[in-house]
Amino acid sequence: MSDAAGDVTGHTAYTRNTRTTPTRYRDRATWEREAIHAILDSAYVCHLGFVADGAPVVLPTIYARVGDRLYVHGSTGSRPIRGAAAEEGLPVCVTVTLVDGLVLTKSAFNHSVNFRSVVAHGIAQQVTDPEELAVALDALVDHAVPGRSGDVRKPNSKELAATAVVRLVLDEVSAKSRDDSAHDDEDDRDLPHWSGVVPVTTVYGAPVPETSNTAPLPDYLHDFR
Repeated sequence: MSDAAGDVTGHTAYTRNTRTTPTRYRDRATWEREAIHAILDSAYVCHLGFVADGAPVVLPTIYARVGDRLYVHGSTGSRPIRGAAAEEGLPVCVTVTLVDGLVLTKSAFNHSVNFRSVVAHGIAQQVTDPEELAVALDALVDHAVPGRSGDVRKPNSKELAATAVVRLVLDEVSAKSRDDSAHDDEDDRDLPHWSGVVPVTTVYGAPVPETSNTAPLPDYLHDFR
């Protein structure tokens, strides 16, 4: 049960039901909050799924987590924002995926991907309270670069009028992952083909200043990883 602050209190795991239980490779799934939060905090882009005019729609967008609340960015005129603004909210499914490796086996059929993913179901509501909106907008900026929200101009009234955020309280949510080597079938092991894992990582380059920039590189970017 979620409290008024949007936190699932007194539990180390989220709701486990038919919507949050995968039908295949259930052993790869977890409902533990700590594991789910770690995945959400490591990615930048989510995919927001909903139904509009009787047809499914999936949109990529940025997000941020604050406790057990997921804040998803949008514009005031977008379809999910209009739906979330309704009193009953908007039923959504939010997914986040990180790719950690390409798994190459001696057979085409057994190729795979090492990954971490989160799937969350629920009712999205538009954030209208000014204080919560300020927290959400700062979180969206800091999710990309921690500390950045305190080192920028805050949104003005025109910018706030064009920006919207929807809130999804994390409750029906699960994570699924694969972190394993390439497993060749016994009959394939003597075949003359390479098998193994190609690791996939995100690498940050050195910050490149804008040509008109005169400010020094902030401390939070010196060792940004």
